Amino acid sequence: MPVEMMPMEEKVEVESDEEIPFSASATGKKVHPFDSEGNSIASHVDMSKSWILKRIQMGPLRSIYIVLIKAKINMLLPFGPLAILLHYLTGKHGLVFLLSMLGITPLAERLGYVTEQLAFYTGPTVGGLLNATFGNATEMIISIYALKSGMIRVVQQSLLGSILSNMLLVLGCAFFSGGIANHQKVQVFNKAAALVNSGLLLMAVMGIMFPAVLHFTHTEVHFGKSELALSRFSSCIMLIAYGSYLFFQLKSQPNLYSPVDEGGVNDLEDSGDEEAPEITQWETIGWLAILTLWISILSGYLVDAIQGASDSLNMPVAFISVILLPIVGNAAEHASAIMFAMKDKLDITIGVAIGSSTQISMFVIPFCVVVGWCMGQPMDLNFQLFETATLFISVLVVAFMLQEGTSNYFKGFMLILCYLIVAASFFVHVDLDKDDN
Repeated sequence: MPVEMMPMEEKVEVESDEEIPFSASATGKKVHPFDSEGNSIASHVDMSKSWILKRIQMGPLRSIYIVLIKAKINMLLPFGPLAILLHYLTGKHGLVFLLSMLGITPLAERLGYVTEQLAFYTGPTVGGLLNATFGNATEMIISIYALKSGMIRVVQQSLLGSILSNMLLVLGCAFFSGGIANHQKVQVFNKAAALVNSGLLLMAVMGIMFPAVLHFTHTEVHFGKSELALSRFSSCIMLIAYGSYLFFQLKSQPNLYSPVDEGGVNDLEDSGDEEAPEITQWETIGWLAILTLWISILSGYLVDAIQGASDSLNMPVAFISVILLPIVGNAAEHASAIMFAMKDKLDITIGVAIGSSTQISMFVIPFCVVVGWCMGQPMDLNFQLFETATLFISVLVVAFMLQEGTSNYFKGFMLILCYLIVAASFFVHVDLDKDDN
């Protein structure tokens, strides 16, 4: 009996041992191959989707989307072609002027964005210089077109308005927004760099003031000629001073312009939040050329419509030149300065706002005098007594605001109020010819 039971037990054990692996493998064959097949199909779809997205992201379509479609301000782009169309179909200069302003505004902002993208490839110092240079490209293009038309006062007033807008409105809005966003702490910036820019602004005021004082005191040796000769000589000196400033900033004393350190933890956090460029280097260069060309085309129509807009809108030409035109040209600086101030990067904000004012006063204005000299236009530094006094007082106010090296929302609010006073003053200001003074 035990001998006969042994094979039965072994048989049962063998059968049970064979059934368990078989059933397990059977269930595995029923489920696992189906899952692997589904996963392979899903992974294949994901790979194809990622390949398509990568092709779009790396191609020119992504560049067009980022530059011309992504930003909300690009909704104003159609106003540019519409202004050109109305220029030839109607004689309404006021409408053409307003539409040209609306059309140039997104172009100026996009020009600043593309310049910031180029700064990723050139470094922060050169990038800041490029940002200020191309940020002022709109003013330079408008000024050259106005010089060709002999509208010297429009050139002087638009450049003066750009300085006042950057110093008072752009810096004021940046300080105010940054102070509200970072109300729990005191915002600081590099005081040494700000004082150097303030000194350059005062030097520019000196160069602009002396021809005006010489004219209004009637102490010229040769009436009408000494003032122009002094302006051209002072412009060459100012260009030399600005070139020396660039050498001082980039080569001689680069450590002077390093941002203020606020602690190792914050620095580590900032380094981890570094942004990456969204378009390639050659795409940025191409977009710089396209945007600059389009701005130059619209600037011609804008300048041609200024006088007609003054008559139809019942606004003084001085108000249009000093207040309205610079707001369009400073769209890029305005947006970037506020953004950096809210991120507590005031050194970049000071570089954008005050650095742009310094570049206009020490480079763009003297450059326009030299260009007018080559064109045979009597462009000089006599900005009239009212405009010169406004610039002098504004530079003093900003210099006192920057001397502490700190910022808060109240300082920004005061700068905004100062700009409103300046705007109201030019709204009731009648520009007289030099011969009438």
